[in-house]
Amino acid sequence: MLLEFRVKNFRSVRDEAVLSMAASPDSTLERTHTRETGLEKVKRVLNTAAIYGANASGKTNIIRALQFMHSMVITSSQVQPDQQNNLPPFRMRPDHETHPTSFEATFLIAGKRFQYGFELTRTHILSEWLLVYESAKPQVWFSRTYNEKKKSRYDYTYSDYFTGPKKLWESATRKETLFLTTAIQLNNEQLKTLYQKFAEDMAIFPDGGSIGYGFSANYAEENSRNLSSVVSLIAAADTGICRVSFTKQPGRQFHINLGTGVPEVKDTEIDIPQFGHLAEGQIYEFEYGEESAGTQILFSLSGPILDILRRGRLLIVDELDRSLHPLLVQKIVEMFNNPELNPKGAQLIFTTHDVSLLDGNKLRRDQIWFAEKDASQVSHLFPLLEFSPRKGEALEKGYLGGRYGGIPIFGTMKE
Repeated sequence: MLLEFRVKNFRSVRDEAVLSMAASPDSTLERTHTRETGLEKVKRVLNTAAIYGANASGKTNIIRALQFMHSMVITSSQVQPDQQNNLPPFRMRPDHETHPTSFEATFLIAGKRFQYGFELTRTHILSEWLLVYESAKPQVWFSRTYNEKKKSRYDYTYSDYFTGPKKLWESATRKETLFLTTAIQLNNEQLKTLYQKFAEDMAIFPDGGSIGYGFSANYAEENSRNLSSVVSLIAAADTGICRVSFTKQPGRQFHINLGTGVPEVKDTEIDIPQFGHLAEGQIYEFEYGEESAGTQILFSLSGPILDILRRGRLLIVDELDRSLHPLLVQKIVEMFNNPELNPKGAQLIFTTHDVSLLDGNKLRRDQIWFAEKDASQVSHLFPLLEFSPRKGEALEKGYLGGRYGGIPIFGTMKE
């Protein structure tokens, strides 16, 4: 489970932004919306977190920051020597090309806190660290710092708890790559569970549900239980769909060769979803492209949502409410806050404009966050709890009234 994420100097986020999934001591909806951790410092963790904000407030950049950290951990070893990465720092400062950007994520893994982060520029990693908490005092499994006097050289420190051929991993880690990624490629076993949090347990959709139907199609075709769950989820949205099937049609599959960067095209057969609509006792078949944008997005999200709930993973979605009815968005959030549907502690982090989630016990007060951009074009992330809202307070009315910030301020339009 994700406990906390920090980012600094990324796109419109100049100063450090912190998104915490630690639950407050409030007992409201505690049994459904939170989960015990077994930790002394963070007793319970949230299942969901919603980020509100005006257009261009920076809420999407929090999602992009998570995506960038995820991508660096998975693919940093693919960066060529002396090749710059695609880091987008906060640009409204004279030293934006060299000012460092930092990322840090804290996970709960097998009862322990793993606090991992790194600092970098477009040209090289400046520092990287991993702290593991088995008790209140952390074990610094490794720490790596760029030595400014000895260019391209790093100073490393290790805990006795971290074992293995450290010198081999050091020598193989270039200034453009992460030590974590390199060590994993060289068969480090101790770091595998942390690496898997990024590689296997984190799904990020920066474009809402516009991800195509491939994953959901493969998920539904695995077995009849999966197919039944997909149909049930879509039918619950009152789409009129009672059946999902697949037909194979000739098509072309595009693939990027990661070794050469050259696009490859392969002629193959593609599974096209068919949706059966029930009308007056008769089932009528429609293809994926004939359905509404909302139905397409719902089907595209159905596979990832059901898979993440089943496996206890982390789903991160920008604009979850894109083309989806508010009641359907509520249903998706409710699934993550339902212990019967979410027995393994899956989490959902999303941005939204859907204010209907703010009232009616759909979210706890500590699950609500706001993003706002100031006059210097700097984005800030802050929790609803900063405003000490009363229990039962009309949050939707307060938000739309500007009490908590995170809404657009309209000027006078000139002719």
